[in-house]
This record gives sequence, structure tokens and C-alpha cells, in this order.
Amino acid sequence: MRTPFIAGNWKMNKTVSEAVALVDELKAALSGVSGVDIAVCPAYVALTSVKPGLAGSQIKLGAQNAYYEPKGAFTGEVAISMLTGIVDYIIIGHSERRQIFGETDALVNKKVLAVIAAGLQPIMCIGETLAENEAGQTEAVLERQTRDGLVNVSTADIAKVTVAYEPIWAIGTGRAATAEDAQNRCAFVRAQLRLKYGDLADQVRIQYGGSVTAANAQELLGKPDIDGALVGGASLKVGDFSAIVKAAAR
Repeated sequence: MRTPFIAGNWKMNKTVSEAVALVDELKAALSGVSGVDIAVCPAYVALTSVKPGLAGSQIKLGAQNAYYEPKGAFTGEVAISMLTGIVDYIIIGHSERRQIFGETDALVNKKVLAVIAAGLQPIMCIGETLAENEAGQTEAVLERQTRDGLVNVSTADIAKVTVAYEPIWAIGTGRAATAEDAQNRCAFVRAQLRLKYGDLADQVRIQYGGSVTAANAQELLGKPDIDGALVGGASLKVGDFSAIVKAAAR
């Protein structure tokens, strides 16, 4: 049985003091919740300030991105080695990284491999654009992104990877995929994993992301191949995020 996993991607929101305050509120709201893994992913500048406040809680810490090189002349980047000991998870290949900053499947793959090598766990994002969806290309896009993002990820390591299916047209738009469509896409991704990893595909957690709210979480998270959610805007609201986490709890 896969443990549900809810991760909050705070994106470029919250100052350091605001992030610390939000974590304190989340700890109180989620105290005693079990049967679900939880992570929050603040901006880099808040990570070390937020971490002490999470001590003793079930909430883990994640980063929103990282670079695969261990060090060097890469102005503005943060090496995965710099995050070791601070975070447990790193989001890789979010659609905003792909679309705004030009990250390719090959770059995503390098980052995934580097995160695993560092002993951390990647949340690898995949998903189609509205144009791709309307052109009937969704499955081709998901097949390519899954295959190319996991090149050289071994059978020993695949269970360390969380795959987050986020239809780009649903992110921040309030227009979520239907629960049935989300389930079908996540089941398709698991089928792609099964082609390469066999029964180990059943150990991989697949999150859905894209306008997940307290209102639609129960239906989405009740589907057999949806193992959690990568939550954007709702993760900045204590009540909404807590409701999503509780909807996932087993």
C-alpha cells in the first residue's frame, strides 16, 4: 500500500518571517494527523529558518528546485549538496521551470539523478500544455517526459522518485482536470513505469497537481492511481492545505 503524499509548493511567496509563521500554524492544524506523508517547499531563503520549527512534527521540508552540478561558476543556482541535511525532497522539472526557464527533459533527468545520488528524494513533474491536450497529444507528452526524465534511474532507486502529474492548463487557473481524467492520466503514467520497472511501478507514488482544493481533494485522492497531490496556491492557506492533507489520510 502506497502512503499518500501531499506536498505544498509555495513558489515565490512568503517572506522568511511569514514562512516561519505559516509553518507554526500548519503544525498546530495538522497535529495528530497520520497515514499521510506531508512536505512543504518554501523559497530557498526561508529553508533554514523554517526547518527548526518543523522539528518533532510529521511535516518534512522540500526545495523547489536545484542544480545538478556539485559546485562551480553557476551564478544564482543552488547545488543539491547545499541542500543535503536541510531538505528531504526536491521538486524537479516543474512546468514553470520548463516553460519559463527552458528546462528540457534531459536537464530534468540530470537533476533527478543528482538528487537520488545525494540521498534525497525527487518529485519529478510532468504534464501537457493546453495546446497539447487539445491536439490529443497528452499521452505522447507524458510517455516522453516519463521515459526521458528517468533515464538511468535504476530499479533500486525508482521507488525514491515521486512523479507529479500536473496538466499545465490546470495550474493556478482554478480549472482542475476531472477526477476521472486525472486518474486515467496517472494510470497511464504508471503503465509507462511498469514497462520499464515491472511490478516496482506499484511502489512509485504519483501525485496529481493543478488547482487542487479542499473542495475537490476528496474525489481526486480517492482514485486508485492518485497517491497524493502537489499543491500550489492552496498550500499557502492553513485551512485549505490542512483539509487536503486530511482528505488524503488513510
